Amino acid sequence: MNYLLLKHVHMSLAALSGSLFLLRGLWMLAASPMLERAWVRSLPHMIDSLLLASAIGLAWWSGQLPWTSPWLGAKVIALIAYILLGSVALKYGRTRLQRGSAFFAALACFGYIGATAVTKNPLFFL
Repeated sequence: MNYLLLKHVHMSLAALSGSLFLLRGLWMLAASPMLERAWVRSLPHMIDSLLLASAIGLAWWSGQLPWTSPWLGAKVIALIAYILLGSVALKYGRTRLQRGSAFFAALACFGYIGATAVTKNPLFFL
């Protein structure tokens, strides 16, 4: 597999992962029983595992490390925030307000990760 193909696989997985998170978040806000379906509980983990593997492959292939590339380090920090906020939104939030707030904050993190990846600038908004 060449670098460009791996990059496109990674971008496709990121789009799919974000779309599923958005869908699951909307179902959470609507208190939909769809959240209890087996595929809804397992598919995101499989996609996110492949997404992480492709990210590691891209970093290895390009020789970039999070602590030597500021934009990549910012993405890793934002990814950790996204995971934590997503966990509160979909699992650990006690109230609807907590879950909803965490959901929208996680979406903001996801957007930041994508914009940072495109611009290669952790301060793209300045």
